[in-house]
Amino acid sequence: MMSDTKHPNVIFIIADQMKWSALRMYSEIGIEAPSLERLAGEGVRFEHGITPHALCVPARVSMMTSRFAHSTGARRNETLMPPGELHAFRIWKELGYTTGLFGKNHCFIQQSDLDTLDVRLELSHRGLSTGDYLGEDGSTKGMDWVVPESVITESHTSRGNIAGGSGGGNWVVSDHDLAGYSSSAIPTQVESFLERAVDGDVFDGEGGSGEQSKPFAIQVSFPDPHSPNEVPRKYSEMVPAELITLPPTQEGEFDLPNVPERNRVLYEMLSLDGKSEAEKRNIVGTYLAMTRFVDDGIGRILDKLDDLGIRDNTIVVFTADHGDFAGEHNMFGKGGVYYDSLVRVPYIVSWPAGGVPQGEVDDSPVSTIDLLPTILQLSRAVDFIGSRPQEPGQDFPPAGPQLLADIDSDILTSDTLRRIQGKPLPTVTSAPSRTAAFSEYGTGGPAFTMDMLHELPVSTGSEAIMGSLWIREAEGRRKMVRTRDWKYITDLSSSSVGKSDESTAYSEDELYDLKNDPWELTNVAHEAENVGVISNMRGLLVDWLLETEDYNPVPLPTLIGRGPRPDVDTSR
Repeated sequence: MMSDTKHPNVIFIIADQMKWSALRMYSEIGIEAPSLERLAGEGVRFEHGITPHALCVPARVSMMTSRFAHSTGARRNETLMPPGELHAFRIWKELGYTTGLFGKNHCFIQQSDLDTLDVRLELSHRGLSTGDYLGEDGSTKGMDWVVPESVITESHTSRGNIAGGSGGGNWVVSDHDLAGYSSSAIPTQVESFLERAVDGDVFDGEGGSGEQSKPFAIQVSFPDPHSPNEVPRKYSEMVPAELITLPPTQEGEFDLPNVPERNRVLYEMLSLDGKSEAEKRNIVGTYLAMTRFVDDGIGRILDKLDDLGIRDNTIVVFTADHGDFAGEHNMFGKGGVYYDSLVRVPYIVSWPAGGVPQGEVDDSPVSTIDLLPTILQLSRAVDFIGSRPQEPGQDFPPAGPQLLADIDSDILTSDTLRRIQGKPLPTVTSAPSRTAAFSEYGTGGPAFTMDMLHELPVSTGSEAIMGSLWIREAEGRRKMVRTRDWKYITDLSSSSVGKSDESTAYSEDELYDLKNDPWELTNVAHEAENVGVISNMRGLLVDWLLETEDYNPVPLPTLIGRGPRPDVDTSR
């Protein structure tokens, strides 16, 4: 059936910690992912999708608000969605959508934000949320779990018993009830939601009317392939260790003189040194098998859309919050550095019936903060591309996006939409191609040095990762700019700032020639021949920072001269 709702449905799928090169459609070291390949064939795949922040909460807040962490203030995993932000669910509720979140939250904590969700069922890395981690909530809203909670809990017992798992590469193959794993329980829940939504249920306790009356917008948030690294045997057997292609590495990469200290610190904690090739294949294979399990779950959701006859009226997008080393640079896990394995993510937008091209690949460097304005542009709720018309009494038309939806709202207006810093994606919309994408990390905190690492009780593996977590999340103010051919990283707050004799690069700067060194094994920032490249990349960074400098948009005038006294609400 074709819904007659005013706006299209939206399914926003996020995988946790899935790097771009985990998928064969992106890289020779990836695996085949039939469902995501199907989705890419029905839409546009972005070759160079970049996360605005390679850490869970900041990345998710930036995606949902279409604002960078330096604007929202959500810079750490302990600084979740700030109060009052205009995010996707607030917008969708104002537009009349039924909303839902299934799986990992790790973004919303304010009650006013949770109230924008008609349906919420959280499931995280170790199973049902217990509330012992900031931002987790074990309660449910709008639906009960379809898979019994006891089954979900039992199927996550192996994960609960894995010590650490975020560094050095622990892995487990298990034999629990397949239905209870997150990558199965979440699709089961979404299938039930879709059936009820098509039947007219708006999840207010009244049941369905037999006909879909409102569009839905849901986030489907898979906790995998994030650690703990555990997968059911069925999927482990689908990704045999002997068939895995390990990524290229360079012996002594982190002994080279131009490697920043924070990269060397991270390498000591996450290094796979001392592990045999068989062990490396098993841990990387577990990560890839978890990825395949997620892919099958996505396929179930796509099948259900087809079965219910609502695919034509549903925008489907897929990406990840950030990546994982998973063998690249001879590491496993993540940390505050900028290799593509951490900042480059899979990125697909699909809506064939809405005019989105099918089977195309766009090689623009684009950001995941561009998803929200793209969805709103495709939904014809907001126009970010066209010019605003001049109205009576105006000397000139106002700048910024134009709200097209016919709603009476103080929350969602053309002026409040100026907060959005992302832009509609090229190829998917008529927006132009991009030159660069940007990412950032840190809050201006002090550096975590090698000496500090060696003062910890254990300086390697998960114990060191967790024992230094908060200071590493906060250290410095790193900024990255990536084009198709180059990547530049700088941090002027570093304690070791100082230009070298050979170039204009600061001592902690990184520059990678992605055309000739796609695996980023050699930092060429300090080679004199790259002075011009660094100058150009710094110019892109300055332009980006100036463009996104306003924390909140200042009201713009519509008159050249002075008009009547502004009507300002002074009661708040």
